[in-house]
Parts: sequence; C-alpha cells; structure tokens
Amino acid sequence: MNHTYDALLVVSFGGPEREEDVIPFLENVLRGKNVPRERMLEVAQHYYHFGGKSPINSQNRALIAELKDELSAYGIDLPVYWGNRNWHPMLAPTLRRMQADGVRNALALATSAFGSYSGCRQYREDIDRARDAVGPGAPEVHKLPPFHNRPGFLTAMADRARTALGTIPAERRASAVLLYTAHSIPLSMAENSPYVAQLQESCGLVSKAVGHPGSLVYQSRSGSPTQPWLEPDVCDRIRQLHANGGLTDLVLAPIGFLSDHMEVMYDLETEAADLCRKLGVNMVRAGTVGMHPAFVAMIREMIVEARTECEMCPADCCPAPRHPPIQSRGGNVTTMARAPFEPEPR
Repeated sequence: MNHTYDALLVVSFGGPEREEDVIPFLENVLRGKNVPRERMLEVAQHYYHFGGKSPINSQNRALIAELKDELSAYGIDLPVYWGNRNWHPMLAPTLRRMQADGVRNALALATSAFGSYSGCRQYREDIDRARDAVGPGAPEVHKLPPFHNRPGFLTAMADRARTALGTIPAERRASAVLLYTAHSIPLSMAENSPYVAQLQESCGLVSKAVGHPGSLVYQSRSGSPTQPWLEPDVCDRIRQLHANGGLTDLVLAPIGFLSDHMEVMYDLETEAADLCRKLGVNMVRAGTVGMHPAFVAMIREMIVEARTECEMCPADCCPAPRHPPIQSRGGNVTTMARAPFEPEPR
C-alpha cells in the first residue's frame, strides 16, 4: 500500500532555554497532575543548576539540521517541522504553520526509542489534541513506531559505548562494569507496554556488538514513594557493586535517552558522578545516540519504508495505566488515571 506524505513532524518533550522559562515550563508539564508545588520548585533547582537551560531543544535543532541534509542527499523532498509537548515550539502552533504551508499528510517521529505510555502513546494523544485545537483542515499525522531494535539505533549506541570503554586503561577494560540506564516508570505502566522487554533486547544486542557484558538499571524515578517503579536504581546498583568489592571502573550508557538532556546531565553527570567520586570509582559516561550518522540514516530509512509499507503504531499500543485510589495527606481520596511520569524533568 503506497502512502503519500508531504512533511515530517519531529515531536519531542521540550525544555526551558533560560531561567525565566523554568517555572512556566514545569507548570505545563505538571498541569492536571496531583504534584505539590514544593516538588515542582525542587525540580526547578535542577534546571537553575544549569543556568535554567535544558539542552534538549538545542539537540533537537541539531538533529533536524542533520536530518534535512540526509534527506536532501538522497533526493527526498520532505520539509521537516518540529513541535514539542511542553515548551516552544508547541505542537498546535506548529500544526497551524503546517496547515498554512499546505501540508495534508505528515509522518511524526517521537524522540523516544522504546514503547511505553509516556514514550509512545502519549505523543499520539498530544498530536490528536493539537489537531483538535487547529480544527477542520488540520494535517493528518501518522506516528512512526518505536525503533529499539533498528540497526541504525543499535549501531549508534554500540559506537557510543565502545568509545566510552576505550577511555579506560587497557589493562582494566575487561573488568569494567557496563550499566545501561533508562528512565524508570511505574510498574503499572510497564505492565501495559513492551518497555522492559524492548530495553533488555536492545541492551543485549548492543553488548553483543561491543563484545562487553552489561546490565540494565533505571534512573530518574519520580512520583509517589508508595507507588512501585522499575528497579534497580543506578545509584543503588553502584553502591551495591562497590560494597561487594572490585568496582574500579564503570561505564554508564544512557540507552533509554536519545539526547543529553536534563536527566542525563543531572542524574548521571551530577548525582551518579558525585557518588562515584566519593567511592573512588572511575566513572565514564557514554554518549547518547544524538546526531550519530547511523541514527540519522535510520530515520531516513523509516521514512522511505513508511511510504510503502505503512508500519505505524497500532491504535491500541501502550495504554495508559490505571492506579488504585491514593490517600492524600489531607485524607481525601483521589484517583490517578495517568502516571506522573515524564521523561525530562527531575
């Protein structure tokens, strides 16, 4: 079945680019969620620690520039647009611009390699809400599926891990511990999605390509402490490995993140790095796939395939979890229909 698409829409989380943006950005992220304001202000400090700027927008601009060059080099005439979930450029204004430019049918690439409600289906819901805001004549948008086991993604991640391992002295390299990190999510969300299975598959394939064993840990947990989330936490695992003896060199490979945004910078380069310094462990952080040529080529291949094979996310993929009632401090009972997980703020 052949499909004609006249644009590509890159959909991402968004992030502040100056201190004045931080609170409005976080208010967008937390709108409709039962999160105390003091928790939001605590998260804001993580952004202020880096001057109020998350690198996610800059890295999306760089990825889009590389992608435009890649499409042009292969004679693919497809304009690339960009809309975010929580900060400018927002999705609805982007879709209005696409409509004004005459776009009728667009492919959407969400900046998430793995299937979960927040990393997959929620992006579709965001697109649908933006289309409703635009009204009649809004472009049709079909979201490309996650790509956890695509060769281009795996090649890029293996290259990043191999480079990081290569910085460890040769005589200690074989004994270095390789930990792959991904965003923790509530168990109720994980049970409704292929998230864990896809991560485990990707980690295994990257370790095979690199020729070095590794294991999966999680980072960036948020939400109620009474709600079970995926474990082990990266810092807990580092402490455990150190307590067991023999942890000299450690490579952290953030396989669950496409760019070096706030959670990679704060949770790994700040918290985990500080812990390793205290423990006397040599920690090396592998890069994310970013603008790796193999990853950019993979996106181009997915666009070409979508025009002929129409492999899109199924309508029922990655449903939102439902949670039992949560007792608030004031004694009121509330029901959280969606988990408070988001892939950027900490």
